[in-house]
Amino acid sequence: MGVKGLQYFMDRCCPEACVTVNLREMARQHVAKNQQGCTTTDNTTSPTLVVDGMACLRHWYSCKDWVCGGQWREYMDVLKSWVEAFTSAGIRLVFFFDGVVEEQKRQEWVKRRRRVNGEVSKMFRHMKAHGEQPGKELFCLPSGLASFTPFALRSLGQEVFCSVREADYEIASYARQHGSMGILGQDSDFIIYDSALYLSVAKLRIDSLTTVMYHRQRLCQTIGLTVTQLPLLACLLGNDVVSEEQMQHIRNNAMAAYRINSPVPHSGAPQGQMVLAVSHLVSSLWDREEQETGLIPQSLNLSAPHRELLKRGVRSYLLPGQEALQQDDMSALPSASAFEKHFSPKILKACREKHVAAEGFMVYSVVFEGVTECSNTLEDEENTELLPQALVYKPCRQRIYGLLLLHGHDGSSVDLPAIREWFVYSGNPLKEPDMVHPVPLGFPGDQPSLDLLWFGTSPEVSALRLTSFLSIFDCQEYKELYGAIEDSLLAALCLVTYIVLQVQTLSQEDLDAYLSQAVCLRLKSPQELQQIKSSCLSLFLCLREKLTETCSKRSRVLQSRPNAPEHSHKTTPGGVQNWREREMFGGHRHGGGWRERGEARRYPREYENGERLWERRGGMRGGHFHPAPHPNCHDGGPQNMSRPPNRSRGPSYRNRGRYQLSPRWSQPPAPGT
Repeated sequence: MGVKGLQYFMDRCCPEACVTVNLREMARQHVAKNQQGCTTTDNTTSPTLVVDGMACLRHWYSCKDWVCGGQWREYMDVLKSWVEAFTSAGIRLVFFFDGVVEEQKRQEWVKRRRRVNGEVSKMFRHMKAHGEQPGKELFCLPSGLASFTPFALRSLGQEVFCSVREADYEIASYARQHGSMGILGQDSDFIIYDSALYLSVAKLRIDSLTTVMYHRQRLCQTIGLTVTQLPLLACLLGNDVVSEEQMQHIRNNAMAAYRINSPVPHSGAPQGQMVLAVSHLVSSLWDREEQETGLIPQSLNLSAPHRELLKRGVRSYLLPGQEALQQDDMSALPSASAFEKHFSPKILKACREKHVAAEGFMVYSVVFEGVTECSNTLEDEENTELLPQALVYKPCRQRIYGLLLLHGHDGSSVDLPAIREWFVYSGNPLKEPDMVHPVPLGFPGDQPSLDLLWFGTSPEVSALRLTSFLSIFDCQEYKELYGAIEDSLLAALCLVTYIVLQVQTLSQEDLDAYLSQAVCLRLKSPQELQQIKSSCLSLFLCLREKLTETCSKRSRVLQSRPNAPEHSHKTTPGGVQNWREREMFGGHRHGGGWRERGEARRYPREYENGERLWERRGGMRGGHFHPAPHPNCHDGGPQNMSRPPNRSRGPSYRNRGRYQLSPRWSQPPAPGT
């Protein structure tokens, strides 16, 4: 959320409400204030900052090569240093991330997704025109960063929460309930909530731990309102619940009255004048109705639907324990959905707890509401020859839905409602959700119950979990590898196999690039990644052989395309292909992708050196690699590496970046994010 024009007004027109503060000194003062007469230090007295994680992503992600997906190890280093700066000052951090999109804000979510789509298109056009990564003005966060950052912070020992309603509301509620030192974020809604101090992450200097505090009381003094009147001001200016357009006539009248009644108008820009004009209107409404106790003054000229909308918007700012909340705020609480009846109370409780603790994502929304969404990814909507990732992972998601909803049944005669998917991809106007039906995993007989899979402890249940995981990716053949290779490598192998089977335009070089990431990068430090050489060859070849065999059983033969054909770029007639129509009527169209558009392939020098290194080791004989066998990769018995694997035509450094795998991520992200 955010109040239209309020942040600008405070920064440009209300300097007295923008106070530079030192967080170390604030922490010392907080401890002194809360420890008077207290002999112990715990979370009730520790200086705590509640951090809006979503607002911090752009400030945390400072890696230079962001187009290909980014450097996960380098990003982890940034997070670690950032956290240590606060902990060294004795400041406890509590992070919150968005966990759901409330339906009352769905249209605003759609509007933002369309805007970001335009920004992504500009980025791709720049790269195709100039052959290089664009500058900061076209920066886009790597896909999936918001989904994986909570896991990264938890691995650093931080307390992380995922919201079950609007994250801003939960942040403000937590800060108020626990007497937190402040809220660190970048959202003007934190001025409207009557909660802890609002501290700017955009103006944070991590080296000195100084930033700007937006002073709620000083703002109220400047604009002539009380804190309890701020929610109405926010809704009249426009926010995620009440759009600018819906209250435009109120603001026009307020501005006209302001110009008449203020012979010397405020010297600020029109945005600043609008805040003052609406503030004067709100103040005058209460002056005329001192006895008014409702959320919306009766004298405000509104239609019945607009009055109800405004009430809902004002209620969204009322935190637990505040007046007027008891009146009719129950409408803001989520009601039971048709999906909850398919799950036991134990499952529902565990699902919510895991979601809130940031131990998973997507499952909570599916189980409780039957809905899920995926924000923008870095995909070129003008490239009609690669399926969008939303459609690539759709069969995988359908099996996940089947695992969740078809438990205890064979799936053949169960009439279940479809999952509503709001996924951003080329050709999807986002006017309504895609209705996606669950698909059974293919267990012999009935699927095991979800309660058994989640809470069972026997070895048989562990085997069922593994079978379920492999079945989701259609990689049952890899069961023999469990325990023989690291779990992270097995997960990567399943993911790459799934992608190769789904996307027919991927080549042998693409496969090599994906697998080499998983094998070579997982144990490298950020410093080592700056000067990486090709290594771990035997393990790489072992995994590639397994993957190739699995694909062959499904009649999927990978072709090598080491060089791009030399002909000019051709534009598909008719512009962007509608992927929904293609999926429904034409299936996958297999084309050469960007290779057929004449784009030259460039191999970096370190890859050339890596190939020479393999040859110098004596591993290349008779056109085949003969590496030493890897001790942890076997077929249920001694590994036989005497049979030479298929000849490699050279690893491909080019990365499509379309399916959440990138050259420098240490572990591939999960599907459907």
